[in-house]
Amino acid sequence: MTFLCSIAARRVKIIRPDGGAFGFMWRGGVQGLVSGDVRLPVCYNRTHSRGQHTEATPSAEVDVKRLDGEDTGIVEVVMRRHKARNALGHVFISQMREIITSLSCDTASRVVIFRSMVPGVFCAGADLKERAAMNNISADSFVHRLRTLMTDIASMPMPTIAAMDGAALGGGLELALACDLRTAAYSAQMGLIETTRGLLPGAGGSQRLPRLVGISLAKELIFTGRRVGGQAALGLGLVNQATEQNQTGDAAYTEALVLAREILPQVQTYRRTDQFCCNVFLSLALISPNNSLISLHLSTRLLVFSCLPRSAFNKGEYCKFN
Repeated sequence: MTFLCSIAARRVKIIRPDGGAFGFMWRGGVQGLVSGDVRLPVCYNRTHSRGQHTEATPSAEVDVKRLDGEDTGIVEVVMRRHKARNALGHVFISQMREIITSLSCDTASRVVIFRSMVPGVFCAGADLKERAAMNNISADSFVHRLRTLMTDIASMPMPTIAAMDGAALGGGLELALACDLRTAAYSAQMGLIETTRGLLPGAGGSQRLPRLVGISLAKELIFTGRRVGGQAALGLGLVNQATEQNQTGDAAYTEALVLAREILPQVQTYRRTDQFCCNVFLSLALISPNNSLISLHLSTRLLVFSCLPRSAFNKGEYCKFN
């Protein structure tokens, strides 16, 4: 099967032999190719200073903290929407996506920890108050933005860890599932509870959960909307580490930091394409069955495509993969 790749200044187009096409947007300096749930990092043509989001502002619902000293390279994405228990609203999603885009293009960021500053809560899921005010078109757009956010997190080129010191429900658990690793306090409650509200998981949870706990158990958890604690989640394989909560309420974060420090020396020589290569075949479950073989063929070639010198892209050359 042959694919023709037209690499222009603003757009990359993949043409199938049957005349169909996959469209891929070119967004500036680094390719932003998408195949199903697999994405190469997208870097916009704007300056992201290393100090950006380092200090919280009154309107910041999501912020960034960069550790220093021996922990240089570890970055924390800090969720601090106190009034709404870190619910995933429009502002929250926009700020999170901006941060994810910035970090994905930052070679100084080696390991990323997602944590919450709201006591007893990691993320309460989608903001149902905002959603109740939406019409069907707006709701569809919102779910698409939410799904895109989770895909962007899953596609980050460095290891990511979700530190769940409190409730991770619905979209909050989907956010944790989009990370590479998860730590939890025993007191944390996790669950895809959408079915208890007449909804369905819409941000990739129904695909990512079976990869961790198996199809049958994932169906049981989704159909029942059951919540599980941190210790049970460890037994199910839902989290990598679990521990008793401490007096300061950050036991899961402490475990995540220990894990990040263990990863950091190895990640100094970590190639960014390695994360992409590892995710390609795991991501086929998020691709429609009709396009799975084509996407597998395409994704394999994107491994080579992602390693092309930048000069090839700058010249807008045409590439042919056989």
